[in-house]
Formats: sequence, structure tokens, C-alpha cells
Amino acid sequence: MALGSDSGRGMWSNRWVFVLAAAGSAVGLGNIWKFPYIAGENGGGAFVLIYLVCVGLVGIPIMISEVMLGRTARSSPIHAMRKLTDLAGASRKWVFIGWMGVVAGFMILSYYAVIAGWALNYILLTAQGTFTEISADGAALTYNEFLASPLQLIFWHTLFMVLTIWIVGRGVSQGLEFAIRWFMPLLFILLLVLLGYSFTSAGFAQGLEFMFDTRFEAVSGETWLVAMGQAFFTLSLGMGAMMAYGSYVPENVSIGKTVMIIALLDTFVAVAAGMVIFPIVFANGLEAGQGPGLMFVTIPLAFGQLPMGEIFGTIFFVLVSFAAFTSAISLTEPALSYLVEEYNAKRKRVAISLGVMCWILGLGTVFSFNIWSTGYIIGQMTVFDFVDYVSQNIMLPLGGMLIAVFSVWVLPQTTVGEQLGIRGGFLGVLWKLLGGLVAPVCVLVIFVYTVMPLFTNAG
Repeated sequence: MALGSDSGRGMWSNRWVFVLAAAGSAVGLGNIWKFPYIAGENGGGAFVLIYLVCVGLVGIPIMISEVMLGRTARSSPIHAMRKLTDLAGASRKWVFIGWMGVVAGFMILSYYAVIAGWALNYILLTAQGTFTEISADGAALTYNEFLASPLQLIFWHTLFMVLTIWIVGRGVSQGLEFAIRWFMPLLFILLLVLLGYSFTSAGFAQGLEFMFDTRFEAVSGETWLVAMGQAFFTLSLGMGAMMAYGSYVPENVSIGKTVMIIALLDTFVAVAAGMVIFPIVFANGLEAGQGPGLMFVTIPLAFGQLPMGEIFGTIFFVLVSFAAFTSAISLTEPALSYLVEEYNAKRKRVAISLGVMCWILGLGTVFSFNIWSTGYIIGQMTVFDFVDYVSQNIMLPLGGMLIAVFSVWVLPQTTVGEQLGIRGGFLGVLWKLLGGLVAPVCVLVIFVYTVMPLFTNAG
């Protein structure tokens, strides 16, 4: 039984809208460039198998926990944790989970909107034929000149932020659900179109070999750590997004089955993106560089050398922008829903205020690539590096770990039984083993692995 009322909050109209919304949150820029690259570099098919195991051990249990907490409380992450601690008779210190998720999501959105703005700009550049038969030096120069211009970055950052806030300000049914119903199907259609185009390229076999040739000799302990980290971060866990989205899930929806579908969709997009990107890259004899260089230098260069590359390159960046929008919407929701509940304020006004604050914080990221590029906060970290590191490597893992522990060991088992249909027996033991032990321990290992270099370098 939910603790909060459904009236006035809005609800997903059905299970599949929630699936698309949560998958949209999970599918982001990282799926399109990061997963394919790390798979190819860490054993190909062997890494994909390890990643799927890690999704089952880490990603799915924590996502189930987060969605369950949201649906039980029918509130924003902060208010949800207040209600749930009262229900469990637990310390109010657990509310820290909600605060950390909301702040982390806000911080991530501030720089995510900047980088997503780059994708919007590249739609225009590609459609104009900027990269048609361009040289490698020319593609790199276009990218570097763009980053060196604060005014250009601010314009595209502003445009992306305005569109995101306009969507979320319209509410659950008219804003979130309306956007998801259009963006996600179009994203899948565009992905399949690009996949068909990639299939005709000369590098398709080489791209498949890079990603799927099973090389267990390339697997090490670090491979497992990388796979666990990717399984956790790719599903948008620990930032309150799934808790906020979970609060809109109807009571008759099976959380466990739905979360598994979401995880499979997220993995499908990541794998399909690799099958799009690398054949096209290899067909042109280019290096599969990691990070923004792959997205904004190598890929435009590759499309520029191919027949009809101008058209399909534009489609690619539309796809990237759709993925960015669906993720940005979910990043906005935890903070927005909290402020609406806390102050009983109009959603549109809160959305605008939140958007302005996030836009201002995002200027730090904008300037990190030009006028503040040598202005380090800690060590060699720019504003962008610092915000990214603290939110992604510290706040999200801690949030995910605490969510799992709270859901299994603190929340009353009667509540878990009502929400998940677990009444003891084998499923009860499995839930406690995976959700209460394996998942939080794995996330703790990820946390230590990611923060250790910071202290090592400092020493």
C-alpha cells in the first residue's frame, strides 16, 4: 500500500510509458560512446557477458529498490525518505539519501546540458555539410574552435536547458509522458535506420569483431570493476531519478519484471550504438578514440567520407540529442518534484527557477573549456572535472549503496512484500542476498576503485 495519495501528483498512464521513461533516463550519451568502446577494449563478447552478469547482480536489484521506495511513498526522493523512515521507525539520517540524489542529479544536469548542447550544434553543422570530405585536422579544428567560443557554448547550453525545462514544466502527463511517447520510439527508429546504414559499410565485419569477438584472455579483475561501474552508472541509479519516476508508477505494475525490461532495453541501445559507430569508423580507417573525441571528431569525420553521410550523420546527432533529452528530463524531476511538494508551488514556476539556477551552474562547465581551462579547483580539476567527479564518483555510488541497504534491512518486510510480491521462501532469500549484500558490496568496491586514484595522485 502506498503511503501517499495519487491524486494531484499525476501518474504514468500505463506500464509501458514507465518503461520508456525509465529507459529514456538510462539511455544517454554514455550509452552511445562509452559502452561500445569499453566493451571492445575489455574482451569484446567476454565483456558483454560480464556486463550482463553485473547488471543482474548490481543494476537490477538497486533499480528495483529505488523504484519501490518511490512507489511506496508517492513523493519526491527527499519527502519519500522522510515518510519511509517514519514508517520503519528509523533514524531521520536516512533522509540524506534523498538529499544526495537530488543534489547529484542537479549537479549532473548542469554539465550534461552543456555537452548535450554540443549535439544540437552538430545537428546543424552536419546538415550544412560542414564535415563532407573534411580532413581529420579539419574535424578536430572545428571541434576545438567550437569549445574555445564561450558565446557559442552558452547559446547551445541555453537552448537545451530551455527545451528541457519547457517539457518538465508541463507536468507528468502533458510534459514528461508526452515527450517520452515521441522521443523514445523515434530514438529506436533512428537507431535501426543507422544500423541498416552501418550494415552496408565496408567496416561492418570489423566493427562486429571489435565488439563481440569473445576474448577471455583480455579479462582481468579490472574488467569486472569496469563492468560493475558501467552496470551501475548506465541505469541512472543513485540520483533519485528512478525514485521520482517510481512515485508515478501505478499499483498494478510489477516492479521486478518492468525493471528487467528496462535493463534489457538500455543494454540493447548500447550494443546497437556500437554496431552503428564502429563499422563506420573502421570503414574509414579511423581510430576508435574514447570520449567526446569519438562523438564530435571521429564520427563526424567518418560520416563525412561516406555516401549520403551528410544525411545519416544528421540523423545520428538527432538520435544523440533525443537520448540526451530523455536523460535530462529525469535529472530534473527529483529536484523539481521536491520543490513543488515542499512549497506547494506551481510546477511551471519551479521549473523555470530551477532551470535558471542549473543554467548558471552550467556556466562553470562552459568556461572550463575556454577562459577557465587552466583555473583548477583541486589538483588538475577544472570546475567541470570537479562537479563531474564529485557527483558521479562519490555521490551516486554512496546513494545507490544506501538505497539498497535501506530497502532490504530497514524498510519493513511487509512493505517489501506488498510492493514486490515477495513473501519469503527462495525469492525472499534471493532478495536479501542480491539486494542487501551483493549489490551494496559491489557498489562499495566501485566507489573505492574510482576514488582511490584521487588519493594516490595526491600522495
